[in-house]
Amino acid sequence: MIDLPQPTGRELWPPEEPETPARLNEPWRAFVALGEVIVAALLLWAAFALWHAGVVTVVTTAGDGARLASQRVFGGPIAGALGVGTVAAVVLVDAVRQLLLAVRARRRKKKD
Repeated sequence: MIDLPQPTGRELWPPEEPETPARLNEPWRAFVALGEVIVAALLLWAAFALWHAGVVTVVTTAGDGARLASQRVFGGPIAGALGVGTVAAVVLVDAVRQLLLAVRARRRKKKD
């Protein structure tokens, strides 16, 4: 049996680390939110551009002179548009989180 030293009344093992409370309420987070909204807008523009690139209208003329219009859909650009749109949504949700942290989060008052 190994006899390890036991802590006495004042010393604790492992020693407690001094707490440095993380500050959540920082006004600069509002600028981060603004930047993320701009990035989300650019991503949304790219998603619409990809979507329109993935849908092509094809017009043919039949033998009797009738014009037939149809749309051809390409999967790659459509999938890219959906992916970019999803990333834009995630960035926008994080922008809302950053804005709420910039405005609302406050430190807890210590109870003695």
